[in-house]
Amino acid sequence: MAESVRKRSKPVERPQKARTTAPRFDGLVASSPRSSAAARGSSRKRNTHCELVLRRALWKRGLRYRVDVATLPGRPDIVFPGARVVVFCDGDFWHGRDLIQRLTKLEKGHNAPYWVRKIWTNFERDRQHDRALVEVGWLVVRLWESVILRDPEAAAELIEREVKGKM
Repeated sequence: MAESVRKRSKPVERPQKARTTAPRFDGLVASSPRSSAAARGSSRKRNTHCELVLRRALWKRGLRYRVDVATLPGRPDIVFPGARVVVFCDGDFWHGRDLIQRLTKLEKGHNAPYWVRKIWTNFERDRQHDRALVEVGWLVVRLWESVILRDPEAAAELIEREVKGKM
């Protein structure tokens, strides 16, 4: 059984996806190509250690979820669609835990303008994503990496209460 093949005389132009603008760091550069490569290599977007630990604890509690949902603002780490609850597992450094202390410390370090702006921009972007999710009816739970790793069961219990409270 042969399938028919249609040939096109000219390529079909596909509409471009709307791009969200990334933060700009014009004039600011990493201190060296080596440090930039190291930061890229150690910073994962999904399946981080704290995420895996938390997901394991949630699964043991019988909670089922989606992971890394790209269609939601901020691309939440864990999503409970039925309850409309999203969970972000935020890294302490990259997302600005103890923000004022962190920025003060960064201001004293090497390449200070770059790092202060980088962490501040990440922090602000997180707040924007929170607002966008709340506006469309989602409950946002943000947990710090160190809190999850210190006591994953307590973190899972908190999430379980929120999910079951929304169902």
